Amino acid sequence: MGLVEASEEPHDVRERTLQTIRALEAAGIGRARAAMLQQQSLDSEDEPTLAAVEALNADLEGSPSPKGEWPNLHSLLGTDLLSNLVGVSEASVRRYQRAERATPDDVAVRLHSVALIVADLAGGYNEFGIRRWFQRKRKALDGHSPQELLAGGWDPGDPGPEQVRHLAAQLVGAGAT
Repeated sequence: MGLVEASEEPHDVRERTLQTIRALEAAGIGRARAAMLQQQSLDSEDEPTLAAVEALNADLEGSPSPKGEWPNLHSLLGTDLLSNLVGVSEASVRRYQRAERATPDDVAVRLHSVALIVADLAGGYNEFGIRRWFQRKRKALDGHSPQELLAGGWDPGDPGPEQVRHLAAQLVGAGAT
């Protein structure tokens, strides 16, 4: 989503988690939970911590962030594929990505949904694999490609986009390609 810079440092999981929590808080996502988590030990076995992290993740999933999502997705997917996936012209992708124009809410929601799908895929695919995943026809999608089901002015709650999101999560969780 472009909220936290990719980095090898720090290697400490707790410090990286705190950096992520601070970035979410700065973006206005889950502020109360973020503040609470920063005060906790962040023990991964602690039930209240796990519950708070899960709730923060739900806040993140429900919070489009076009400012960070446009550049990251544009860099990964390219103008043509990204424009097809979010249902806007290539010129609009460039304008939104450069913040020359505000992203309309409906476009921001589609962009965010694509970012969540890409985040799921990034756990198992490299950049080339992610781009190709959107273009390949899939039996689980009744012979359609994810790109075909994410065409035009779709809404993440529509059946096709829901199937695509579920498939991305399922494939990565199972380690399938």
